[in-house]
This record gives sequence, C-alpha cells and structure tokens, in this order.
Amino acid sequence: MRSVPIGLPLVAAAFLAGCATTPGGQRLAERDPLESWNRNVWAFNRGVDNALLKPGAQTYKAVTPTAARRGVRNVLNNADEPLSFINALLQGKVGRAFHTLGRFVVNTTIGVGGLADHASSMGLEEKPEDFGQTLATWGVNAGPYVMLPLLGPSTLRDAVGFGVEVAGDPVGLAVKEYSGLSSTQRLAIPAMEAIDLRAQLIELGADNFLETSLDPYAAARSAYLQRRQALILDQDGAATSGSEGVNPDDFDFAPENGTSAPAGAPGVDPADFDVAPATEGVPPAQSPPAPPASSEDGQAENPAKIDAPQ
Repeated sequence: MRSVPIGLPLVAAAFLAGCATTPGGQRLAERDPLESWNRNVWAFNRGVDNALLKPGAQTYKAVTPTAARRGVRNVLNNADEPLSFINALLQGKVGRAFHTLGRFVVNTTIGVGGLADHASSMGLEEKPEDFGQTLATWGVNAGPYVMLPLLGPSTLRDAVGFGVEVAGDPVGLAVKEYSGLSSTQRLAIPAMEAIDLRAQLIELGADNFLETSLDPYAAARSAYLQRRQALILDQDGAATSGSEGVNPDDFDFAPENGTSAPAGAPGVDPADFDVAPATEGVPPAQSPPAPPASSEDGQAENPAKIDAPQ
C-alpha cells in the first residue's frame, strides 16, 4: 500500500551511493525557495523521529527476527506492485508494466501473499513506479522542493502524486472495502510501514550519514533529488541524458560537493563548480633535447665540442 511517502526509502537508497554534505551556494538556495520553511519542518520532523519513530524502529529490530522483518517488508513491497503496474502503463512502458504484473502474480501466489520474493530469483526484479514519476514523464515540472510535516522530503509534483496514490491505491481501497477493519485498525498498516522503513534507514547507516554531515538538511535534500532523478530515468545509479520522455532540465538542483562533474550531465551546470585548474607550483613542460649538430661533410661533430647546457 502506498500509505507512507516515497521520501524515506528514496533517501535511504541514495545514502548508499554517497551524497554531498556541504551547501552549494546561492544557486542552490535559489532553487529551494521554501528553504526557511523547509528547515523548520526538517527540525520538527527530526524531533518527532528522535522521540517516537527511531526508538520504535530500534525496538522493532531488536525483538523481530531478520527473517520476519524481511517477510513484512516483502508483503508491503508486494502491495505496492499494482500501483507500479498502473503507473508504468500510464507512462507508456508496456513491457515494464507486464514485468511488474508478472512479479506481483508470482509473489502473491508462490510467495504466499508476498511473504517470499520468489520473483526476483526468477529475473523479475522490482521496478518501482509512482504517480510522481508519471507526472514527470508527462512533462510536469517538479516545482519547488518541500519538506512535508511528518512525511519527509518531496517536491510539489511528488506531493501531488503521493496524494493521488493514497486516494486511488487499489490495494488500499480493497482493504477498506473487504477487510472488515475499522479505520483505526487500518492505521496499523501505514504505521507498520513507517516503522519498517525507519528500520531500513538504520540498517543503511542513514543516521551516521546525517550525524557526520556538515549540513544534514542539505545532504538529505541532495540525496532525495538525486534518487528521484535516477528513478524517473529508470536507472538504479546516476542518471544520464537522452532518456525518452524526460527533460533533464526539469531537475534544477546544483551539486553540493564542490567537485567537477562530467560535461552534459543532466541537471548539472558545470558553472556551479568553481574549481580552478591547479597551475601554481607546476613546472613548465620541458622541450626534448636537440639532436647534435652536423658538420658540412655530414659527419656529426665531436660531442666534446658541444657546450653543455647551463
């Protein structure tokens, strides 16, 4: 069920790839017009996390066997597959859609409701799609980066996409209609998903990542935006230009690590990197020695007669 925002798992995944940890200057600030609000919400979310979510996730990890946690995670991931299938179709990715459908069928049947992920061992790896990615494929601009209270990092486009999915999630609607659970009882599902996602962050070392960052807010922002870019371009790692249906200029965030990037990298302006070539203290290139001079009769002169270089 798409009941917890995409922010937590996406940032967690981005931590593995290594992220920037220092601010990127005025250009990045201009692309985060809500930064003052976002930083206040970030501080609020961190307070709630430290008081409630993180201790709950730590307790969950301590008392729940790894195999059981993996089963819970598989079930929750399997419940998201119908939405990924629908969004892949909406994006015109028919092959990807039926790949996801096959994965859902295998794990729901052979995997006993998704407890076991047999599909991955059969070559049907997870290919997540969401309505935020669909909007990007349709050409909708990301809009400003925004930190949502209790929900985490997002953009205006992703926030709209998340709201649409919460309202139209087929699995969520089926649970509401046929499970016989009350609205209060159904809240246990997103609560369980939030706890599980927070446990994943602990396993991935996200807390250490933020604690060692010079600016944790900027580091999380960069991680989220980079991961979203990679997902929209259907890539597990760094995105490259030229993917059909996606405009790289839509991702207008500057890198924050002060290192140079390859020319033409999407969403990256080389002018953002003020790295001057290191020339000071480097000796000039030496010319190769000239061949010995020849006399008029074609014989080489005695080397002893050639002045040694000073």
